Amino acid sequence: MNGTAAVSIRLDGVRKQYGDGTVAVRELSLELPAGQLSVLVGPSGCGKSTLLRMINRLIEPSGGRMWLGDDEITAVDPIELRRRIGYVIQNVGLFPHHTVRDNVATVPRLLGWPKARTAARVDELLDLVGLPAPQYAARYPHELSGGQRQRVGVARALAADPVVLLMDEPFSAVDPIVRGRLQDEFLRLQQTVRKTIVFVTHDVDEAVRLGDRIAVLSEGGHLEQFADPATLLSRPANDFVAAFVGGDRGIKLLAVTPVPRTGLAPLPADAPAGAPAVDASASLRDALAAILEADTGWVAVRDGAAVLGILTPDAIYTHLRSLA
Repeated sequence: MNGTAAVSIRLDGVRKQYGDGTVAVRELSLELPAGQLSVLVGPSGCGKSTLLRMINRLIEPSGGRMWLGDDEITAVDPIELRRRIGYVIQNVGLFPHHTVRDNVATVPRLLGWPKARTAARVDELLDLVGLPAPQYAARYPHELSGGQRQRVGVARALAADPVVLLMDEPFSAVDPIVRGRLQDEFLRLQQTVRKTIVFVTHDVDEAVRLGDRIAVLSEGGHLEQFADPATLLSRPANDFVAAFVGGDRGIKLLAVTPVPRTGLAPLPADAPAGAPAVDASASLRDALAAILEADTGWVAVRDGAAVLGILTPDAIYTHLRSLA
C-alpha cells in the first residue's frame, strides 16, 4: 500500500514572529526521520501547532529554511505541497453533507484520479481503518461516532498516499476509552503504512505510547530534547524535561522498555512445566504484571520455544537503573 517512499523533514533555524512582536518559534533546527512517528509535546504556547502549519504552508515562516526530502518547502507551490501532505486535526473537519466515501475521495478527485482507481483506494483505506466500505461508505458524518469520524479523517488524509502525515491533537476530543482504542488502531496502521508522521499532543502518556521519537518544546519553540521514549524517560536532558514528563516517569519507562535478553538468571531445575512466561518482545511492565500474578516470584522469558532465562523484580529494578 505504501507506494510513496517516506521522506525526512528538516528544519534549519526556522522562526515565526507575528506582527505584534510575539515570537511563536525562535530559531528551531530539527530533523524528523523518514518513516518514523515524531511527536511534538510541550506546554501551551510552545509553537507545536504553529510548526505543523508552517510545514504545510498554512502559515509562512518568518525566517529559516525547511525541507521535505530534497525539496525546500518554501520553494514549492503551496497547493501542490499540501496535496503531498496529509493533515488530520482535532475536530476532523469532514464535509457534513458528503458521504464517508466522498469525504475520503476528496484529494484523489482533486488530483483527477480515474473513478475506478479512486473507488478502489477508498475501499482499501476504509478497510484499513476498520470501517468496511459495505457498512460505512454510504453513511454521513452525523451517523458516525466521534471515534469513527476520527478514523475517516485519517483515511482521508492517507487517500492520495502522501509522503508526510501531520496530526494536530487528533484524538483529544474523544473520551479516554475511545482514545485508547484509536491509539491502538493507529499504531497498527502505522506498522502497515510506515509514513513520516508529525504528531502534536499535550499528553505525555500519548506521546510515549505512540512516538518513535519525541521532541519536547518550551516557550518560543525552543527544543529541550529530542529522543526516543526510553531515553527521554530514563535520561531527561534537564529539569524542564524531567518536570514535563512527570514524577512517574519510572512507571512510564516500564511500558516502553523491552525485557532484557541477556543477563537473565537460569531457569530453576525444579521449575514447573507451566511456569509463568512472557515473550522476549514484551515490555518490562508486562513482565512485572506477570510476576505479580504468579506465585513463583519470577517469570520466564521466552523466544519462541526457547527459554532465555528468568526475570525477577530485583532484576527489573537493576535493569532500569542501568538505563539512567
